[in-house]
Amino acid sequence: MDKPLVGIVMGSDSDWPLISKAHEILDELAISHEVRVISAHRSPDIAFDYASSARDRGLRVIVAAAGGAAHLAGVLAAHTILPVIGIPVQGGAVNGIDALLSTVQMPAGIPVATVAVGSAGGANAALLAAEILAVADERIAAALLARKRDLREKVIAANERIQSQLAL
Repeated sequence: MDKPLVGIVMGSDSDWPLISKAHEILDELAISHEVRVISAHRSPDIAFDYASSARDRGLRVIVAAAGGAAHLAGVLAAHTILPVIGIPVQGGAVNGIDALLSTVQMPAGIPVATVAVGSAGGANAALLAAEILAVADERIAAALLARKRDLREKVIAANERIQSQLAL
């Protein structure tokens, strides 16, 4: 397998159902990636080592999912100059709103791109990572354009189905 371009990190293995969507999309787009469980709070030394070595290891983008206090994306972003995309994990007392706010409210100087809470977040994080890579990779750009054409065709087909039902 090629050297990973995207690092996918989750704070807990219970985040896998969400992260698996990002993994699947990157596989579909043939973008090499790695998946890790690293906790910002329970293994901060591992988080530091992972982020600070990511660029030298060939990664170009990091995707990080965490719930609750959701500090993982911010901790990783603090230790790398690579783009970091945060996925707030749904759950807990306020159904992921705490994770959303923790991920999106980063201090000046430590940016984290933040996607939707829940399952759309996993998909959108992978697609955003692919779009970042597509700036300098025509193969990935072509794959994303094909995916957008497929989405368009699905919308057209859905409209045709509704229109035919209305005509009855």
